[in-house]
Amino acid sequence: MTPFDLSVRFFLQLAVVLGACRIVGLLAKRVGQPQVVAEMITGVLLGPSLLGLFDATKPVQQWLFPPQSKAIFFATCQVGLSIYMFLVGVEFRSDLFRSRARAAATVSIAGMLTPFVLGGLIALWLVRSPGAYFAAKVQTWEAVLYLGASMCITAFPMLARIIVERGLAGTTLGTLALAAGAMDDAAAWCLLAVVLASFQQDSTIALKAIGGGVAYATIVLTVGRSLLARFERTVKPDGTLPNTALATVLMLVMLGSWFTDVIGIYAVFGAFILGCAMPRGAFATALMRQIEPFVVVFLLPTFFTYSGLNTRLDLVTTPALLGIALVVLAAACLGKFGACWAAARLHGEDNPTALAIGTLMNARGLMELIILNIGLERGLITPQLFSIMVVMAIATTLMATPIFEWVYGRKARSRGDLAQAVT
Repeated sequence: MTPFDLSVRFFLQLAVVLGACRIVGLLAKRVGQPQVVAEMITGVLLGPSLLGLFDATKPVQQWLFPPQSKAIFFATCQVGLSIYMFLVGVEFRSDLFRSRARAAATVSIAGMLTPFVLGGLIALWLVRSPGAYFAAKVQTWEAVLYLGASMCITAFPMLARIIVERGLAGTTLGTLALAAGAMDDAAAWCLLAVVLASFQQDSTIALKAIGGGVAYATIVLTVGRSLLARFERTVKPDGTLPNTALATVLMLVMLGSWFTDVIGIYAVFGAFILGCAMPRGAFATALMRQIEPFVVVFLLPTFFTYSGLNTRLDLVTTPALLGIALVVLAAACLGKFGACWAAARLHGEDNPTALAIGTLMNARGLMELIILNIGLERGLITPQLFSIMVVMAIATTLMATPIFEWVYGRKARSRGDLAQAVT
C-alpha cells in the first residue's frame, strides 16, 4: 500500500473505532463497566479474536486493519495516551502525595513484591513443563524476572481513567492509588530493562532506563518545576491559554514522552511527571478545559483499541492451557489485590478504601499487553504464554470496575464522599 492509501484507510479506521467504542460503551454502561473497558473490549471485537476469527468476516478485518497500517495507528494512540497521562499528572495532588508517601510506598512495594514472587514461581514451573512457553535461549533467571515483572505491573493509564471518571481525582484514594500505580509500573519497566539487557547482552539498556529515569524525574520536579511556573502568567483574562503557550506545553509533552521512551521506561511516565511539575490554579484549569475533551473523546480510544487488535484469545483452547491460565489469574489476584489491601489496612485505611485500592491496583489492562507484546516481539515468550497472560490481563481489567463499585463506590456515594475532593 502507498502512503496515500494508508492515510485514506486510516480515516476509515478511526471512524470505525470511534463509532464502535461509543456503541460498546452504551452496552458496557448498562452492566456497570466504564468507557475505558468498552474501548478495550472494542479492540478485541475488531481484532482477530472475533471479527478476524470467522471465514465470512476475516477478509473484512484484514482489509480494514492491514498490517501496514499498524505503525500509523500505533503512533496516533501513543500521542493520545501521552497527552492524557500528562493531564492526569496536572490533576495529581502532590500535597496529598507528600502526606501519604509512606502509605503509597508500602502499597506499591507490597503490590510489586508479592506478585513478583508468585510470577517467578510460575516461571520456574513453566520452564520445567513440557510445553514451550519461553524461547529456548531464555535463561531461567531471565524467565523469572520477566514473568515476575509482567505479574506485578498495574494498568496505570486505565487506573488513572477510572479515577477521573469516578470523580476521585484529587482525593486521598485517587492520589494514593495513582502514586502506588506509578511506582509499581516504573519498577516493572526497570525490571524489564534488566531482562532485555541480559537477553541482548547489552548492559547499557538497564543503565539507561534506571539512571535516565531517576535523572529525568529529579530535574523535571526541581529545576523544571521552577521554570514551568512561568506558564501561570500566560493565562488570559477570559481564562484561556494563548496558542503559543499551548503549543509550547504540547511540545514539552512530546519531548518528555520521547525521552522516557528512548531510555526504555515508556512514554507515559515522561508525560505524567511533566504534568506533575506544571503550575496549578488558573493555568491548570485552562489547560484541562482546552485539551481534555478532544484527547478523551478522539485520541484516547485509539490506545485502548490498539492492543485488542493484536490479541489472539483463540490460542487458549486446550485444557492444559486453560488450567495454566487459571493458575496465573489466581496468583495475579492474590498477589496484587490481597497484598495491596493488606498494606493499605496496615497504614490505617478503612476497609472499603483498602479494598478499593486493592481492586484498582489489581487491574493489569493495556500496560500488561504492552509488556507482553515486547516479550513476544523480542523472542522472550511464545504465543502460548502470551495468550495465557492476555487472558489474565483482560480478566483482571474486566473485574476492576464491578468490584470497585461493590466494595467502595456505592458506600462512598451513600456517605457523600465520592464527590468530595480533599482541600
